[in-house]
Amino acid sequence: MNTRQKHHDDELEEELPPSKTKIKKQMLELQDLGKTLTELSKEKLRDLDLEENLREAILEFKRMTKFGALNRQLQYIGRLMREVDPAPIQAKLDAWNGVSRQHTAWLHQVEQWRDRLLEQPDALTELLAAHPEADAQHLRTLIRNAQKEKELLKPPKSYRELFQILRDVIPEP
Repeated sequence: MNTRQKHHDDELEEELPPSKTKIKKQMLELQDLGKTLTELSKEKLRDLDLEENLREAILEFKRMTKFGALNRQLQYIGRLMREVDPAPIQAKLDAWNGVSRQHTAWLHQVEQWRDRLLEQPDALTELLAAHPEADAQHLRTLIRNAQKEKELLKPPKSYRELFQILRDVIPEP
């Protein structure tokens, strides 16, 4: 196939309307996005600034209990979704999910610090160098108590309290 023929074929392809399969896939994606919206709290729905009829359909879905009615309502929400631009909605949902991933990563960082403090003697010096506002004496006491609790198989009260203190000391990004 020469380049002229290929260029001609590309032009023909661009002129064709989307296939039924592509249209159906887009409608199912919109219905899935609508399903995601039904799982949001009322406060987050308000933050999305949805059209009134779509918001009402989602709130109605939340009140339903019968399986058949839920499916019909979900299809209706999918039809309403075709009339709105899904990009801003998806962007807002992605932003919310990004924030929760960032928060989870921060919590993992706090857990790693707690584990290092309990296992490595020099970890407290590192923590205090990075966060001089931390109460060194209180942290030493909690570390010592958490280690004793673990040795004696006692409930991890100090272990949990150490985590809470570290959450206050290590700033969330």
